[in-house]
Amino acid sequence: MSGHSKWATTKHKKANLDAKRGKLFARLIKNIEVAARTGGGDPDGNPTLYDAIQKAKKNSVPQDNIERARKRGAGEEAGGADWQTITYEGYGPNGVAVLIECLTDNKNRAAMEVRTALTRNNGSLADPGSVAYMFNRKGVVIMPKGDAAEDDVLMAVLDAGAEEVNDLDENFEIVAEATDLVPVRKALQEAGFEYESADLTFLPSVSVPLDVEGAKKVFKLIDALEDCDDVQNVYANFDVSDEVMAEVG
Repeated sequence: MSGHSKWATTKHKKANLDAKRGKLFARLIKNIEVAARTGGGDPDGNPTLYDAIQKAKKNSVPQDNIERARKRGAGEEAGGADWQTITYEGYGPNGVAVLIECLTDNKNRAAMEVRTALTRNNGSLADPGSVAYMFNRKGVVIMPKGDAAEDDVLMAVLDAGAEEVNDLDENFEIVAEATDLVPVRKALQEAGFEYESADLTFLPSVSVPLDVEGAKKVFKLIDALEDCDDVQNVYANFDVSDEVMAEVG
């Protein structure tokens, strides 16, 4: 029975991984379609589309899927949905503030999904504006360290508008104003550095420290929100120490 149990566990984990990958693919495809519709179908003239395509490629989305999404968004091929971007604000366990970005073709469905995920996981929806002020819109580039020195990376991106370079063990995180994301990304490329991702994100201006139990509850809420089909990104203003993270696993 032990062999059978091990097989069942592995199969279950793989099914979860495949489901997560399927959701990730769907999100990346949506981003490409919306970027092409908003700024045109030429990646060279549309930085948002360029970054959306690069992210999809790095996550192993098939080239055919990427190209079809680009064409749908650009109007070169029929079948594109009327995607709308909606941001919901909420509170999670321990008073953690949460921003939830949705990309949906059905606002009522998206609102219901988000509300349900929040209320089932010790959270609640908040009034517009009550949470957003705790976050700043920033551009964040993640770059694998390789043999690069932090000072060299900093010198490469400083004149392009980078605010800081943070050491994240195996990667460097370069933070800039949202409007400087493209110049920073280009500066890295011109200096010969390969980057993993370049995204607009929300960074908290104030954080809530969490203990082990609080962290478990907040992570459970974030997982539930990210499992919603219409949810693209979830941002929260929690702070978890390395010790708590190790205990949570």
